[in-house]
Amino acid sequence: MKVVDIADELHRELGDPSSLSIPAIAYWLRTNIGALNSHINTSYGVNETTFEIEQKQTDSAGLEETVEIGEQERAILKKMYMVHFYEIKLRENITNLATDTVISVSDDGSSVTKVNRNEVNRVYQQIKRQEYSELKDLINAFKLSQSA
Repeated sequence: MKVVDIADELHRELGDPSSLSIPAIAYWLRTNIGALNSHINTSYGVNETTFEIEQKQTDSAGLEETVEIGEQERAILKKMYMVHFYEIKLRENITNLATDTVISVSDDGSSVTKVNRNEVNRVYQQIKRQEYSELKDLINAFKLSQSA
């Protein structure tokens, strides 16, 4: 499967955010294939001509063949990006703590509503922890299925 196809899937799964582009996701995926390999003990790489994620394997006859990334491996790579995405959101929100964000202002009643940044940070942190936990579960399930 091509890197851009996985990036497109991720972009859609994240709800097509306008602050994020498919090329940016594809770049992250290409540069983090090594981390995927470290997590699941594989040797995937990006084919420079087709931009597909694949690995070379030797079959029982001793011939080398190219195998495309599987569903489980793709799910792990996508989950890795999800953790990265929420980490970025958390960092953005922490750096924006100094600025006041006003949601609404009324004139006659003299009320001002502001965003509670600490609560937003807690939500992002909770989502990131959940994504990381799911990533670890996917990695462990993959390793267990490959151990046979």
